[in-house]
Amino acid sequence: MTMPKRSSAGIGAVLGLFCLAGGPQHPAAQEDAARLRVNVVLVQLSVAVTDRKGNYVAGLRPEDFTITEDKIPEKLASFEEGSASAGAIRAHSSDPNDAASAPGAAQPATPDAAGLPLSAVAPASVFLLFDTSNYMYRQFVFAQDAIADFVRSMDSATKIAFYSYSRNLSRAATLTADRFRVVSGVRSTVAGDDAALYNSLLLTVKDAAPLKGRKAIVVFSNGPDNASSVPPEDVAELAQSTGTLIYIISTRQAETDPISAAAFERMSRTSGGKAYFAKNWREEKQAFASIREDLGHLYTLSYYPQPNPNRGWRTIHVRLVGKNMQKYRIRTRDGYRLLPQAAVSADDYSRASTADPK
Repeated sequence: MTMPKRSSAGIGAVLGLFCLAGGPQHPAAQEDAARLRVNVVLVQLSVAVTDRKGNYVAGLRPEDFTITEDKIPEKLASFEEGSASAGAIRAHSSDPNDAASAPGAAQPATPDAAGLPLSAVAPASVFLLFDTSNYMYRQFVFAQDAIADFVRSMDSATKIAFYSYSRNLSRAATLTADRFRVVSGVRSTVAGDDAALYNSLLLTVKDAAPLKGRKAIVVFSNGPDNASSVPPEDVAELAQSTGTLIYIISTRQAETDPISAAAFERMSRTSGGKAYFAKNWREEKQAFASIREDLGHLYTLSYYPQPNPNRGWRTIHVRLVGKNMQKYRIRTRDGYRLLPQAAVSADDYSRASTADPK
């Protein structure tokens, strides 16, 4: 599904409005929001490959993929395999030499003609966004337990941030590999009032935008949004344009609201992530396990776009090469918007992690 050709000015206005959600406007905050609007110099894609039964396909190589942007062929600049896929391949043999030489095995990082790595294992940066609104009153402790278990189960190389939201966003723990710090942030949350999910999610996407490697936001929502001013379409487009995956775990209460359910499905799908509608706490834990598995099996591909006169929405197609590969299914974002350059300093370029707009 291709996102509608929305005006980039709308995204800029939203970022300026919600850079400090629920608080007063400050010039510094507005300038920081403006720095998100920069030209793409490198495009990064998180790609899931599965068979018809939904099993992940490991051991693919750079030459197995082709990418086009607006039907223009692109050349891979880097290629990384998720830690779970690479680990599973190595586990097939007790001899490291055998594992490294096995067909489809993950190979050590090797440079291409430009000196960039074409194969490596990529850790992830994961932002947890927890609904602490009044929708969560009865299930609050159980939700904290499920999130804490998810944090402890993540790959040790993955950095995690924990945010919570009701009417405003609270950054309880910024990105860190310290699991104790993140779990402490989870346990410190308290129930709030109305739910401004889309406002808070937009700010979280902004925080994730400049990061290198795979980056994902995992939302736990126990009800619909009833306090945001930003529409979910703007959140979805910014996530696509910055290469940020969105996973949403929602309870039955949100699923019975068709408007919220449709928005959750759309935001997650267009970013390359997934939405889960859990009827009970067991299904919510299963959803967290599914997300952990998905993150561990993603391929990360990047490329420098070829000359392209299109200054708006650019459509991306990722395909597998070879007749035997056509049986597999690919899930990734299907495009991005080239946002206009504005108020960018030299430091912004040096901090840029992906070529996507910051």
